[in-house]
Formats: sequence, structure tokens, C-alpha cells
Amino acid sequence: MSTAKKRFSQTIVSLFVLAFAAGCANQATTAGDAKSSSSPAPSPSAAAQTKASAPAVDLSKVTLRVGQTGWANLEIGFKEAGLTDTPYKLQFSVFQGGNLQLEAMAANNLDLGSTSEIPPIFASQAANGGNFKVIASFESTTLNQEIVVPKGSPIKSVAELKGKKVAYVNATTAHYFLVKILQNAGLSWTDVEAVPLSTSDGLSALISGKVDALASYGNAIISAHQNGATELASAKDILSGNFLYEATPDAISDPAKHAAIVDFLSRLNKFYTWTRNNQQKWAEITATNTKQPVEQALDTLKKGEIQRPSKISSNFDKAIASEQDVADALTSVGVLKNKIDVSATWSRAFEEELKKITAAP
Repeated sequence: MSTAKKRFSQTIVSLFVLAFAAGCANQATTAGDAKSSSSPAPSPSAAAQTKASAPAVDLSKVTLRVGQTGWANLEIGFKEAGLTDTPYKLQFSVFQGGNLQLEAMAANNLDLGSTSEIPPIFASQAANGGNFKVIASFESTTLNQEIVVPKGSPIKSVAELKGKKVAYVNATTAHYFLVKILQNAGLSWTDVEAVPLSTSDGLSALISGKVDALASYGNAIISAHQNGATELASAKDILSGNFLYEATPDAISDPAKHAAIVDFLSRLNKFYTWTRNNQQKWAEITATNTKQPVEQALDTLKKGEIQRPSKISSNFDKAIASEQDVADALTSVGVLKNKIDVSATWSRAFEEELKKITAAP
């Protein structure tokens, strides 16, 4: 990145930080001050002095630690889309599931993580509340989220899973959609022998015949099909397609990391647009990294974009209501012991910035 371009990026993000600091100062007024129409507006000179006195943030000293699930799709994708010219350092880490990202956040090893709606529900039950707040949601496809049975399995319906061993990934979408699919087939959670395993261990257990079925997602499902597994039931119409971004309270309150997160989310939305406009290239990259045929990756990408285009959302009320429905469903079948108010895990600290991001062309 050229020096001029870097300075330009730093200037843009620094201006945001100044605006954010000013917004925080405005929120500190009393309710009476906020409602009073007789209070004189600050003079231009006073406003200029306030702006001039606000400290600029040196984003070159910021390292934003970001989680990704399955493979290095964001790290690779940002490079391909030309989005790596950040005025801060991006440090990506790959996890097998969003639940593991939240565990890393609890240990303060991540600043920003991405999950489905389910992991935050379980993580919020930890003693410290999980050391996270949900700060944003994005919409994406629900394809490749299935219950599969191994090659040659005699099981042809979900009802036939009664008394069988079914592997699933605990505290993830797989946990939730297994509950719902069993329920829809007239079975309860206790009617099967549910075995919590990681994505890789679950796949190995399915292929080796140690379990009768697997509820999983992403690469595990792709690999299962490549090993002859067949779909028993799909979660594409069960899951909402809402996915979440979480940040640690420290990252939210730190002006520099807050600014870096806003910039990252803006680039993330641009990345989604890039994948739509470069489907063949992105399918080739995806196929290489997930060990599948390019034609299959391209077909999944096209179908996923038709089903639910990937994009950042600024509709907090809709996203919170969707996650609350999931929590209530888990409570109703006894997976969660007590009713949970999911809104307590959300922060609206980025709401106004997200509105600007989603409004941008």
C-alpha cells in the first residue's frame, strides 16, 4: 500500500473516531438537557475547539484479532478482493465452530468473532456472561447444514433414528436443527443417543461407522458427501439464515478498536459484494481450500446467493427477535433449563455505524 493511500485510510478512520467521541460526549448530557429546546447551540468556534482537542487515534498500533470458521475464507477473500489495505493490523484465526470462537473470546484471545445464533445463547450462561456482546448480524445461506447417514445405511427417514447414535456439534446450529428435525419427526431429544463431537471427529465417527448419523455443517457435510454419505434431512428451511458478530467489551469500549471494527465490518460487506460479482473465481478458491470440485462449489455459491444473499444487516430488532425464538425453542425441549432474554447479550454500540454501512451502495 502506498504511503498516500495509507494516510488517506488513517485519516478517514480517524475522522470516524472523532465523530464517535463526540457522540459519546453528547450521550453524557442529562435527560433534561437532551429534551430542552431552549438550550443554545454551541458556537462554531466552540465546536471547532472541541473537535481540535479530541485526541486522534493511531490505528497503526491496533491489532484486530478476528475469528473465522472452517477455513481462512476471510483472510484469503480480503486479499483477493483488495481489502487488506487496513490502517491497522488484521490477525485472523480459524476455528471449527463459532462456539470455539466464543471460548477464545472468553479467554481474551479474540476481539471479534462470528457465529450462528446458537453459540451466544449457550456462552451467555457462563459465569462471566462469556466476555462478549453481539454487535452486528449478517444474513447468509443455510445450505450445507444437514443430517447425513453413511454410505449403505439402511436408515431412510428421521423417524428411523430412534435409538440410534447421532453425532452433532454442541452449542451450534447443528445442535439446534437436530432438536427441531427430531421434533418435526415426532421424536424427542432422549429418543436418540446424541453424541457431541467436533466437526472433524463427527465426520470421522460417521465414516468409520461409530455413529449412525451426523448433524453438522460446512466442510464436514461436503466431505461426508464425498465419502458416500447421503442427506437424511436438511436444515435450510429451519435455520433463519441470521449469523452474528460478537466483540469483547474491551474492544467495544476502546475507541481505536471500536473504529477498527467499524472499518472491518464495512470491508466485510464489500467482500460479500465482491463474491457475488466474482462467483467463478471465488468458487475456484473455495474448491481449492475445501477439497471439492469447482463445479460443486460454484453450484453451492449460486444457490446460496439465490436463497439468501450474504450481507450485513442493521435491523437489530429483527435479529434479536429471531435469536429469541431459537432460545425459546431450546428451552421448550429442555436443552436450556431456564428462559433466556437474549437482548441482554446485545450491544447497540455500532448500530448507527451499521446503518451507514448498509446504506452505502
